[in-house]
Amino acid sequence: MASIIDLEKRELRGRVRERLAALSPEELVRSDKALFERFLALPQVAAAQTIFAFWGIPGKEPDTARLVGELVRRGKTVGLPRMLPEHRMEVRRYDPDKPLVKVSFGISEPGEDCPPLRREEIGLVLVPAVCYDRRGYRLGFGGGYYDRWLEGFPGVTVGLCREAVLQEAVPIEAHDAKVDVLLTDGESLSF
Repeated sequence: MASIIDLEKRELRGRVRERLAALSPEELVRSDKALFERFLALPQVAAAQTIFAFWGIPGKEPDTARLVGELVRRGKTVGLPRMLPEHRMEVRRYDPDKPLVKVSFGISEPGEDCPPLRREEIGLVLVPAVCYDRRGYRLGFGGGYYDRWLEGFPGVTVGLCREAVLQEAVPIEAHDAKVDVLLTDGESLSF
């Protein structure tokens, strides 16, 4: 039986998806540009040699393909998630010369021919979310992949959230961790 928090999260995911669907392509491009400029300007990004990013799902997340490409151009090692059974995930090195593999829910991930990255190699994680709140908590997609992977991660965590879907507070549970830095189109918040 679903808990009240599970129901609240499900309802909020639906409202956020509706709000995102109402944004024009021009608004999405402007938002991505502002988010990526803020991200690339972070001293934590400059300091991290290896960054665990994500390949944004069109219409649901920022289009991080351009951001990942820019990080590689800047000499960063970039890892992307690869989903495993039992709601686990691993990080594989992104190689622009190897095509990503399309898996369920519109997700693109590196293939098995891309080498895995060890957790201790990673200095910064760009954490995906449906949305964030002003406290730095995220509403994930519901699989718990990142909650499990991030548990005990000692590096820096950063979230990107379009201002159009930034919340005052998202429903949280004991296992929900907030990011260290949250970037929106118009502001940078540190926690």
